[in-house]
Amino acid sequence: MSTVNYVKCFLRDKDVASITPTSPFGVRRVCKKIDFTRANVIVEYGPGDGVFTEYLLKKVRPSTHIVLIERNQDMFKCLTKAFLNERVHIFNDSAENVGALVNGQLPGKPDIIISGIPFSNIDHQARQDIIRQSHQVLAENGKFLAYQTFYQKDEHLFVHLKQYFRTVKSEFELLNIPPMRIYEAVK
Repeated sequence: MSTVNYVKCFLRDKDVASITPTSPFGVRRVCKKIDFTRANVIVEYGPGDGVFTEYLLKKVRPSTHIVLIERNQDMFKCLTKAFLNERVHIFNDSAENVGALVNGQLPGKPDIIISGIPFSNIDHQARQDIIRQSHQVLAENGKFLAYQTFYQKDEHLFVHLKQYFRTVKSEFELLNIPPMRIYEAVK
């Protein structure tokens, strides 16, 4: 997807989290929290144009499955053209439906969920549903990795993650436009 089309998606859809795709620095910073030797199933919420997906496909084992859940119709179409791979499963749906999308359809529970959806724009009940379901579908010791714009307040995501996950940490990546806050929550 071109930068112009990405910006158009951002301007038309409040659920697109950022005006630009995540930088290579941001992608590497989030993905350094993944043990690629053990990951069997990785789920991405809001993969956008697929910058994380491209990186993941280079790092994962040949047997690892990647599930992409993208609400934006234009980005969904872009993803279906870009990732013609039997290990990549793409859904034009909401992260609120992750349980129905992954249960029983993959070789095991997700080990990792990566989320780029803008939790500050999501109403309280939907936010709680997404986090609760994410916790439920993750394998034991699985990780929920969320990246958000750097100005996120704790009540947008951090406090909600603390309700479900045994360990929650956050850090910042400044080499991204805009800078981002990265959350690591372990089941």
